[in-house]
Amino acid sequence: MYRLSSIILVLFGFTQILAQSPHGDALKIDCVKCHTSESWKVNSKTISFDHNSTGFALNESHSKTDCVECHKTLVFNQASNQCASCHTDLHNATVGNDCARCHTPKSWVVTNIPELHEENGFPLVGSHKTLNCIECHKSETNLRFDRIGNECINCHRETFNNAQNPNHVTGNYSTNCIECHNPQLKEWTPSNFNHDFFPLTQGHNIGDCNQCHTTNNFTDASPDCVSCHQTTFNNTVNPKHADAAFDTDCKVCHTTNPGWKPATFDHNFFPLTKGHDVQNCNACHATTPNYATTPTDCVTCHQTDFNNTSNPNHLVNNFPTDCATCHTTNPGWTPSTFNHTFFPLTQGHNLPDCKTCHTTNNFTDASPDCVSCHQTTYNNTTNPNHVAAGFPTDCMACHTTNPGWTPATFDHTNFPLTLGHNIADCTQCHKNGNFTNTSPDCVSCHQTDFNNTTNPNHVAAGFPTDCMACHTTNPNWTPSTFNHDGQYFPIYSGKHQGEWTNCNECHTTPNNLSTFSCIICHEHSNQASLANDHNGVSGYTYVSSECYRCHPDGKG
Repeated sequence: MYRLSSIILVLFGFTQILAQSPHGDALKIDCVKCHTSESWKVNSKTISFDHNSTGFALNESHSKTDCVECHKTLVFNQASNQCASCHTDLHNATVGNDCARCHTPKSWVVTNIPELHEENGFPLVGSHKTLNCIECHKSETNLRFDRIGNECINCHRETFNNAQNPNHVTGNYSTNCIECHNPQLKEWTPSNFNHDFFPLTQGHNIGDCNQCHTTNNFTDASPDCVSCHQTTFNNTVNPKHADAAFDTDCKVCHTTNPGWKPATFDHNFFPLTKGHDVQNCNACHATTPNYATTPTDCVTCHQTDFNNTSNPNHLVNNFPTDCATCHTTNPGWTPSTFNHTFFPLTQGHNLPDCKTCHTTNNFTDASPDCVSCHQTTYNNTTNPNHVAAGFPTDCMACHTTNPGWTPATFDHTNFPLTLGHNIADCTQCHKNGNFTNTSPDCVSCHQTDFNNTTNPNHVAAGFPTDCMACHTTNPNWTPSTFNHDGQYFPIYSGKHQGEWTNCNECHTTPNNLSTFSCIICHEHSNQASLANDHNGVSGYTYVSSECYRCHPDGKG
């Protein structure tokens, strides 16, 4: 029997190769996954085919269903995986054709009704939570769930039309019930109308809507204060709102406190600080009952104070009538300040008595020029003598406003006073008392130093009198440098580099660097031989100066 079974399976395999499968070309699995050699009938206990691989898992009741109930033909891929292909739609397509949205393979009982309504944008809360489906979804079969919309009015039109307190129709109320009513509650009351567009606070927090909505039309009530409070506005006399041309928007000064107070007014355009912080508006607005036209100029209220002030006399000194230029709003006008930034009063200029400088009692004609106050000091100064030296009369050129005029500085950038030149006494260089004609040439001060120098002898060597050619401004003249290569003869470069150690090797005359000898080193074989080498050289003589005349660069 075992051999027979094996033969049958082999033959079955050949049959599969030679014959066409009744299940269609798409089914590629081995026959033995479903069939046995004993019978073509599929045994549910031995079948090894995994239906999950088709994308349609056999769960719950589907796992107990006979294959032929879904697969009407032997070509299995012709069976649809849509619920409606097997199950009659008792809802008449009113909820779509996806049964799995509401039902599961375990049971037809729907357990996720609240979730389904949330997905559709209508959560079942409050009284809606306990309703039977057919109370909203009415049909002849009770199985049709036609969409009725998520708007409240779709179900509550009759309730809306019959409402009388207030009348929703004549009041032109919104048909969106949740604007006033809480869907979480089982009754229509209490209502919670969102009046945030016009907050009902304090004096506006009244229980009777008709006090403001007098026309029974709740959409045409104006949010303007004067629409309700015109009479109060007209009758107010402290201050008189109408004559003062006050704004009819009560919120400018008042809150919704009953009794209209405390009241405030945004006086930021003219801050009421210190002396201006008065409780009686008429103290300033006495002459102009129209508050909107009251001038903000100081002199409007303080002309008498201005005219009578004598310390200093504001009229005579032509002071500005804008009190804020010098004064704050402190009572008594003190302390007062004056913006003297055009002529800063610092240090020695910081004087308490204005008349020290403003001697004419006219504060507008005082000159900012230093000499207008300090001419005498300028004339009498002798260290140095400013007049003789022709110094500028603009004291700021050298002095700050420090009392005593010291320390004083002078912009000496035209001749920098560095190192040895940085001396405290100007007269050491400016000996003639005239600071404007002192020569910047070194020799004008250092001729004696130049003449007396012997190491080396500057005069005998014919050195330039411009000390800066070799020296800095270091005291004692050291260290010094001399540009021998650039000015005279290359000894630090070329063939002479490294061939000498002492100046006297070439400069054979002590203390006279203007003389030098070439033939000490360059006599060659002898004078006669050298003369023979220069045969034909015009003017040749056996003298060092002649060597230099022809060989100034040190080359042969």
